[in-house]
Amino acid sequence: MSQRPSSWVPTYCGLRADRPVHHCGIVGVVGVERVADVIARALMALQHRGEEGAGIVVSDGEVLHAVRTAGLVSDLLDHHRDELARLHGRVGVGHVRYSTTGAWDLRNVQPLVVECQSGMWALAHNGNLTNAGALRSQWQSRGAIFQTGTDTEVLLHMIAHPRFARQPQPVVAALQALRGAFSMVLVHKDRLIAARDRHGFRPLALGRLGSGYIVASETCAFPQVGATFLREIEPGEVLVWEGCELRQYALTARPARGGQCVFEHIYFARPDSVLFGRNVHEVRVALGRQLAEERPVKADVVVPIPDSGLPAAMGFAQASGIPMDLGFIRNHYIGRSFIRPTAEDRARVADLKLAVVEHVVRGRRVVVVDDSLVRGTTVQRRVQTLRKAGAIEVHLRIASPPIRWPCWFGIDFPTRGELIAADRTEEEIARIVGVDSLGYLSLEGLARVLNGGRDYCFGCFTGRYPERVAGTPSKLAFEVTVAKGTCGSI
Repeated sequence: MSQRPSSWVPTYCGLRADRPVHHCGIVGVVGVERVADVIARALMALQHRGEEGAGIVVSDGEVLHAVRTAGLVSDLLDHHRDELARLHGRVGVGHVRYSTTGAWDLRNVQPLVVECQSGMWALAHNGNLTNAGALRSQWQSRGAIFQTGTDTEVLLHMIAHPRFARQPQPVVAALQALRGAFSMVLVHKDRLIAARDRHGFRPLALGRLGSGYIVASETCAFPQVGATFLREIEPGEVLVWEGCELRQYALTARPARGGQCVFEHIYFARPDSVLFGRNVHEVRVALGRQLAEERPVKADVVVPIPDSGLPAAMGFAQASGIPMDLGFIRNHYIGRSFIRPTAEDRARVADLKLAVVEHVVRGRRVVVVDDSLVRGTTVQRRVQTLRKAGAIEVHLRIASPPIRWPCWFGIDFPTRGELIAADRTEEEIARIVGVDSLGYLSLEGLARVLNGGRDYCFGCFTGRYPERVAGTPSKLAFEVTVAKGTCGSI
């Protein structure tokens, strides 16, 4: 099996091989004209899921043509307009990258494209494969040569091997060997394949687009391209389109469920998406109301941390009777600080992206509402700016429980040492971030809003996961050359 970049010409200017990168958004489209344009517009709607790289692959029926870049979808459109115009076909896939495995290197930007005996394959993946290390070692011992530092690539080696290639549905057979979190889209000749792991960790939605179909990480992509939302792809379900014919397969006789990532509702997903059967904005407002009931505070104004804290703040204000106002104004030209690759990046972005409105907070008791508290970098700096602007009290309310444990299934906080709440009490955290009081939403309250929470993974709060993970997987585990500082070459 060999990597074939097709029409993609890599440019490494400005990239550092030692810089780590991060959650993703995926799109698959089949049976429509101008498929590259459709994918690009859908990826624009999913840009919040990843800002480190973007790529589009289109099949002309035999050859896969790929265009990828570091940065945003707008960078892809601006810098590769001519290449995109030459992507002709009726089936394709796209990806925006927030990496949880692999270094910040253009070779890790998806969709990955390879060529083997059965032809060319392209793959885009959202999630983390927890058995990727064991599978990678197994295939390397058989002579496989890996081209990237991602966990995703192992699936392509499996598909290419005669053991799977000879089976009626090689992708389904290979997927059954994977563990962990994956929502995936693949393209091969005129075929589109969409799959979701048996727990359903990461979202994946199905829509109708004219006479064709679209699959995307979130439903917010569908109005962007004129598609109609049909349903969510079920945990453990595989859909295969061959031309216009659709076939359905199951990875297991009984889906495991119980793995839907609660952080999708808390932070990642866009508010206008329908996720795991619920509108995201509606859930976040309900979390804010529940928070106000559990952790009341005497204050003059509710101030949200924009943008993801806004719905929870609305709910808090509704339930508490404290008026809400915009104490912070966000610079919308600055990206999401949580998904920045390094601590230095996050601190710099935190300083740039929010400006305090002194008129709203001066001389007042302020209750700041945010969706979550991960590392504490952003909130600590925001509290300082509120004090400088004249707030006489600052109280912090968080619309989720304390995050005490790592996530192995597609969120980039892999070590307890990075989590401010890992081994600290609320009082200790309050002193660190500089607030007069701190209150988290309880786990019971979160579950209540989510109709009991039985279908969700709460592992980052409890340390109890739907699936066992051997060892402590490292984000850069497959970047041997990066660790040695050899700039990505062997």
